[in-house]
Amino acid sequence: MGRTTRRRVTIVVTAAVLVLGGVSGCSDDNGSKKNTDGGNGNGNVASGSAAPSNGPANDLQAQYQQVVRNVLPSVVQITTKTGLGSGVVYDDKGNIVTNAHVVGQDTSFEVTLPNASKSVTAKLVAAFAPDDLAVIRLDSPPADLKPARFADSSKLQVGQITMAMGNPLGLDSSVTEGIVSAVGRVVSEPETSGSPGATISSAIQTSAAINPGNSGGALVDLESQVIGIPTLAATDPEANGGAAPGIGFAIPANTVKSITDQIIKNGKVDNSGKAALGVTVRTVAGPNGRAAGVGVVSIQDGGAAKAAGIQIGDVITTIDDQAVTDVSTLSEVLGGKQPGDRVKVNLLRGNGNKATIDVTLGELKG
Repeated sequence: MGRTTRRRVTIVVTAAVLVLGGVSGCSDDNGSKKNTDGGNGNGNVASGSAAPSNGPANDLQAQYQQVVRNVLPSVVQITTKTGLGSGVVYDDKGNIVTNAHVVGQDTSFEVTLPNASKSVTAKLVAAFAPDDLAVIRLDSPPADLKPARFADSSKLQVGQITMAMGNPLGLDSSVTEGIVSAVGRVVSEPETSGSPGATISSAIQTSAAINPGNSGGALVDLESQVIGIPTLAATDPEANGGAAPGIGFAIPANTVKSITDQIIKNGKVDNSGKAALGVTVRTVAGPNGRAAGVGVVSIQDGGAAKAAGIQIGDVITTIDDQAVTDVSTLSEVLGGKQPGDRVKVNLLRGNGNKATIDVTLGELKG
């Protein structure tokens, strides 16, 4: 069994979540993938009675199969120095969108296109860690490259049927199905060694199975459109961090399009739509040893905190009466705000005095 990269994160309201990293697949002695699912070798398992020859069930099955035929050729496998992930062909110039945590610190990659006999090389264009998105570009894009179609994710409705396509556990071109379980979730992952942190506002929650290696792949609707990029799967703290089936998260397509277009055009993101305080912080423990706020380590010149009078050494404890106990909760609180919002920041000064400061939030760039 290959190596699995797993990173624990937190999710507002619900549970901790697992960032899906690369995973190497299991192979037989000849290097080919073993079929252990009892199916036909495509990852499809035969179970129960067959669908009727006509009628609604057969119509839905045919629609599923058509979506797979339409979208799967746009989903690629990305090999990094530490594992495998997925990506989606964005245009015919060879630009591929994926997760920032899939590319990690790498700048060059091997990309395997669907039905290709060998991989092709690609290089990093840029990554935007706050939204966990990155763009890589094929060095020599093939003429038959098939870009995916992206939906207007603002029109998503809870209950819509959806499918996740990617390379979970190294099993290339795998498909799972479910529904849109919720929209507008705020989920966050902490920064770790070699892995950027991110807070995803307006995340799509889905019951389609999301596993390590699905990261950066496609969450699609029955119109063969990409509605989101899978990035997180929930874990259950009461089960020692084991998987919480049926709870996965994806970056909405509108965010993906906005960030990707900026990266392709400018090599960076100037209009993220994400609120920023303009500080670098670290978690501060209280007298009982528990996290009790975030200490300001540095302040960005021209940023919101600088303009409002926040100082290095201040400890932020609440924003608009929402508790800020650690770096993750600060990201979550800011994730629910917009650039230009005016907020009240409660903090402790270095002399032990309390203060409340009005701050007009800036915009995160990268």
